[in-house]
Amino acid sequence: MRSRRAGGVPPLAAPTVVVGAGLAGLVTALRLSPQPCLVLSGGALGEGSASSWAQGGIAAAVGGDDTPELHAADTVEAGAGLCDPYVVEQVTDAAPGAIDYLEGLGARFDRAPDGTLRPGLEGAHSRRRIVHARGDGTGREVMRAVVRAVGRTPSIRVLAGSRAQRILVHAGRVVGLQVEHDGRLRHITTERVVLATGGSGSLWPHTTNPAGSVGHGLALAARAGAELRDLEMVQFHPTALDVGLDPLPLVSEAVRGAGARLVNAAGELLTDDPLAARDVVSRLVSAALARGEGAFLDASHALGPRFAEAFPAVAQACLASGIDPSSDLLPVRPAAHYQCGGVTVDLRGRTDVPGLWAVGEVASTGLHGANRLASNSLLEAVVCAGWVADDLAAQASDHQVSPLAIAMHQDLRTERPAVRRVPELRSLVGRAVGVLRQGPELEAVEAVLRASVAAEVETADDATIAALLVTRCALLRTESRGGHARVDHPMTADVAAHTTTTLAEALTDPPGRLTPSPSPVLAGAPR
Repeated sequence: MRSRRAGGVPPLAAPTVVVGAGLAGLVTALRLSPQPCLVLSGGALGEGSASSWAQGGIAAAVGGDDTPELHAADTVEAGAGLCDPYVVEQVTDAAPGAIDYLEGLGARFDRAPDGTLRPGLEGAHSRRRIVHARGDGTGREVMRAVVRAVGRTPSIRVLAGSRAQRILVHAGRVVGLQVEHDGRLRHITTERVVLATGGSGSLWPHTTNPAGSVGHGLALAARAGAELRDLEMVQFHPTALDVGLDPLPLVSEAVRGAGARLVNAAGELLTDDPLAARDVVSRLVSAALARGEGAFLDASHALGPRFAEAFPAVAQACLASGIDPSSDLLPVRPAAHYQCGGVTVDLRGRTDVPGLWAVGEVASTGLHGANRLASNSLLEAVVCAGWVADDLAAQASDHQVSPLAIAMHQDLRTERPAVRRVPELRSLVGRAVGVLRQGPELEAVEAVLRASVAAEVETADDATIAALLVTRCALLRTESRGGHARVDHPMTADVAAHTTTTLAEALTDPPGRLTPSPSPVLAGAPR
């Protein structure tokens, strides 16, 4: 590909640049107001983000029989030893306030006739604490309110049709961004970059994520020198609608919470506990498919003709594929759904690269551990965005264009191809880092990916870099824990530890490091 210089396009300057326009990025910008910031959005504001697709809702202890402590206990239990208990406590304590904040922006949550919130039940929750909007349209409703609030906030500038190509680092700290905007390279001078780019689900052949979710933010952070943690902990949603689409439509866990049963083609129950943790149910569904039995959701008895009213988005997806959810069995399969690991951050959202923050799915805060508790993702996005904004607001930024930044801009060029969905790459990732994993496959795929990236680090595409990082972390974790199930290492290690790596480490041996987790775990349990 021909090199392109950016010297003919004047640089932009911003005190803070938020990369990503999903819920985490936009709430960061809103909470930072009246300090000015620039938000980079790949498309029109509010379109194409995973936040808008969220069906499940937002977990918060709002019921009379619930407490933040119970919410925290369920989160830690699902996280299988890799949660940070202090982070969990802080996020679950803040959850009811997050609902209030979103309602203050205009989000309309489902309420009972007496005006109280009407929380639902999802997997691994001990209480009904999932706050929904329009049944299974929570993400869409929340993003509607947030986008509207952004439009009324003069301190926020949105650069639509833009994609960050590289975080520019000098003397170990952030000095700017290389961005492609409307087909042209631009340089943005800034000392503060917030990554809010979402996850990596579209690296897998079966996913519920938007097409652009290929680990873009993971690669940006890795190129900048940041540490990444627990990337092998990718959560597979056990009930994606298996109708041959890409991405697959999601059948919300709330459908099982409303009484739908998981069965095989003969109508036999696959499990007595359809609301077990997602990693457990995903393995059950995967095993049924491997045996040739098929896997289905049967909502005909629990919901029947009420299905479309309770879950309009799921019903629409079913009907579009010729399935009547009120009476037919819904074919399902596990699909890559959420990146539980990510860029390592502290409670302020800071990475180990000065001037670089991360928030939302791209970040590893310590909340999700080895397996995200259902509906904790939108919650994390709202709460942690507030923490990041508070940290940014506490720091002065003169956002002057430095001579160094101008010099870097004049020589700015790229030969990197645009990120694209490569069938061969997705096949490799699905083969090695699926619901069940084993050493020989991981080693073979890791060798292919490492050779590809090492040959041309500067021109390797983001998807391949992200795939390498995920595979290296999966190879490093020689145990089964949470969302990471190794056929060749079926036991859980006595000591819970995080996998941590950098891009430099991923290209060398050993692939990374194991660091102790602050959370205790019951050791030696078979999987």
